[in-house]
Amino acid sequence: MASVAIGAFLTGGLVASGAQAQGVLVGSPTGGETTVTKSTLGIGAAAVVQPKYEGSNEVEVIPIPVILPQFVVREEDQNTVLTEVRNRVAFRGLDDIRIRVLGGDVFQVGAVTGYITDREQSDGDLLRGLGDVTGGLVLGAYSAFTFGAFTFDAAYLDKLTGDSAGPQYRLGIETQRRLTDRASVGIRVGTTFASAEFMQTYFGVTKNQSRKSKAGLPVYTTDGGIKDVFIAVGGTYDISDRWVLKGGVRYGRLLDEAADSPVVETADQVSGTVGLAYRFDWNR
Repeated sequence: MASVAIGAFLTGGLVASGAQAQGVLVGSPTGGETTVTKSTLGIGAAAVVQPKYEGSNEVEVIPIPVILPQFVVREEDQNTVLTEVRNRVAFRGLDDIRIRVLGGDVFQVGAVTGYITDREQSDGDLLRGLGDVTGGLVLGAYSAFTFGAFTFDAAYLDKLTGDSAGPQYRLGIETQRRLTDRASVGIRVGTTFASAEFMQTYFGVTKNQSRKSKAGLPVYTTDGGIKDVFIAVGGTYDISDRWVLKGGVRYGRLLDEAADSPVVETADQVSGTVGLAYRFDWNR
């Protein structure tokens, strides 16, 4: 798979939100009001470790630059910027980055973006002769509802560029707990349903591919249906008011036609993410 750089990463701890830049009115020495603004910019790096392709028993490391666009906030709110961002953006994977548009603590709706990396026939012995599948930009939408300590969500994801592939639908349940003022952990379980087109693109084998397959793979035709189930555990630690560390691990299990596909080396899929960002600020 080709590496991909996305200027966003990990849960909202390190991804920009849609916060509006505003001036702050403070009293001037002459008794009038003066607009004072303070800007912030976060930079850092992250690494995603994931299977080379869905079904692979080998992993690849994808570096991601972290760039947090500018915020303008009140002086007393400087320490809450990362918290506000974290509440607006959630990282579920390279193909599933969620940005809250409307709603609050109980109900929310928003956009989904991300990227599906290339699947190259050199990524595994079983793929040789099948040809490459070009990756592309993912766009979609999601909604979520919180009841007590649990949040239930549903998302629609569709790859709009690269080789054609149909949409996926993801359902999840998660809960989070703050351990200290600086540390929090979360656990999430869910499942992914994929369209027939998506399943055929990534798990099927056409007659032409079967003829060219170096591994002698048989023709394999798929229908839409459940693709996987997964569990993920992640944590955030604010090292200081400027440094934030984020990490997580995800275990997924391919099911049914996805697991039975001749291109799958293993149905067990493990991935992880770790990253670090630093916040700069200055008066304007």
